[in-house]
This record gives sequence, structure tokens and C-alpha cells, in this order.
Amino acid sequence: MRRRSFITLLGGAAAAWPLAARAQQPQRMRRIGVLMNYASDDAEGQVRLAAFHQGLQQLGWTVGRNVQIDYRWGAGDADRIRKLAAELVELAPEVILSAGSPSVAALQQATRTVPVVFVTVVDPVSSGFVDSLARPGGNITGFPVYEYSIAGKWLELLKEIAPNMTRAAVIRDAALTAGGGQLGVIQAVAPSMGAEVTPVNVRDAGEIERAITAFAARSPNGGLIVTGSTLAVVHRDLIVTLAARHKLPAVYFARYFVAVGGLISYGPLFVDEYRDAAGYVDRILRGEKPADLPVQQAVKLELVINLKTAKALGLTVPPTLLARADEVIE
Repeated sequence: MRRRSFITLLGGAAAAWPLAARAQQPQRMRRIGVLMNYASDDAEGQVRLAAFHQGLQQLGWTVGRNVQIDYRWGAGDADRIRKLAAELVELAPEVILSAGSPSVAALQQATRTVPVVFVTVVDPVSSGFVDSLARPGGNITGFPVYEYSIAGKWLELLKEIAPNMTRAAVIRDAALTAGGGQLGVIQAVAPSMGAEVTPVNVRDAGEIERAITAFAARSPNGGLIVTGSTLAVVHRDLIVTLAARHKLPAVYFARYFVAVGGLISYGPLFVDEYRDAAGYVDRILRGEKPADLPVQQAVKLELVINLKTAKALGLTVPPTLLARADEVIE
């Protein structure tokens, strides 16, 4: 009996060994690439990445335990972004998070197979990144920031907060499809508001400074509209500084311009996009295809006003506008 019991015990233990060995094996390490349109030391870029990491962690992905993330920072430099896109693809990640249209375009040139999830892109269909919002059709999907119609709202807000404004300089990246689309909407609504529109192309800091300075010197009652682009993000401190120097009321597409001294902004909550992107990255890592994941438009927009800047410009913010604001910086 004792011998039979021993043999039974030994057989049971032997059967359990493979299960125990499997339980002790580390989880498979997955690999994600990230191509950011910011410089590596940009605080806003770090905030957005923190939201992405938080989203991943909530879905069971922890850096160093079951996922490795390779970061590249383009800093708004088109040549650098193209080089970094190719570099990331060479690392053979299973999916890449891409911020901004220049980054997505560079990745599209570098690969047609590695899945790409984009954020902070305007009009991915006209840009050629996806076939349609409902059916992306390739290796790219993601979360565009807003529709073109928001650009008309920017001009309305500028006129509301600065009623004497009759001239608006539109800061845009002419190399982007979205740059022309946003400008077109503003030009369409400008006559009804008695405003003359002047496009200001964004290519480098020197051009931005010369163009805004020349616009401000031409005649009074001017204002600025800063449309969405990677280069506007990179040069945001310069643009806000020039607006203050030349006493130009300005409306921006993102809150962080207002946080550093801009007058007013109306646009999406960008950190939400990064959290949402983590959800698509998770689904791709678990086997879904980008072509089957519909492009999802931002649904929540925020209006932010800087009262200190309004006072410095000699503007009185209408109570009705203040009442609509999601945040007022005093």
C-alpha cells in the first residue's frame, strides 16, 4: 500500500511539473513604437504620453513586464521625422502610435504592413491615410482631432471677444492638406463677419516672426487664428509671444496655447485621444486589424479663456462668452 501510494504521488507530481514550469515562465514581451511630433523635453508631449501609458496600464500592459516601448521625437522637423519613421519600422514593432500628420505620412511611406494608430490628425481621408472613416482599409487607423467646420467657429470666437477685429491672419502649415481645408472654411465665413483673411504659412520660426510682424504693422484691428499643425505646436511659445508683443487678439486650436499666455482656445481634449489610442493599440496587440477598426472623431471640445491676457489687450470678455467657457484662467 505504501509503495502504491508513493507511485501515485510521484505520478501526480510529475504531471504537475509542466504546469508549474509554465506558470513561472515570464509573459511574452510585446513591442510598441511611438513617433511623437514634439521635442523630447516638451512638457505637453510628456503629459500626452502619460495618458497613453495610463490607458495601456488599465488594459493590462506594463512597461518592462509585458511590453517594451520605443520612443522617437520628431520636434516638428520633417526630415528628422522621415528618418525616425524608417528607424522605428526597422525595429519591427507590432504597432506604432503616431502623433501628427507629418509623422503618419512618414510612416505610410516606410511601411504598408506595420499597424499604425494615429492621434492629432486632421482629415485622414483627404490626406490619404485611410480609405474612409468607417472602413480605414489599410494598416492605419486612429483618432482625428476635429472636423474642418471648427475653423469657422474660431473666427466667430475671435470676432466675439474682439468686436473691432476686421483683419485675421490665419497661421497654417501649407504643406498639409488640412492647412488648406481649415483656411477654406475661415475664408467662407469671413465676409459675413466683415473680416479680411490673410494666410500666414508656417515653415520656420523666422518666417513666423516676419509674417506676424508685417501683418501687425499694416493697419490696426487685426487678429490671429492659429490652425492645427505640428509646426504651430512646436513654435507655440513664439506665436503667443508675438501676439502679445503686437497686441493681437488670437484664437488657438488647443488649450496649451492659452496656458502659456494665449487669449482663447477652442478644441479637443488631446489627452483623451491618447487614452483612446491605447485602446486601439491593445486591440491590435490582441489580434485585431487596423482595417477593421473605424476612425473615431473627437466628441468633446473645450473652450478656454485667459482673462489676464484679455486685460493686457484691453478687451472685455462678454459675460455670455465667459458663461460658455469650460475653463477660465485668471
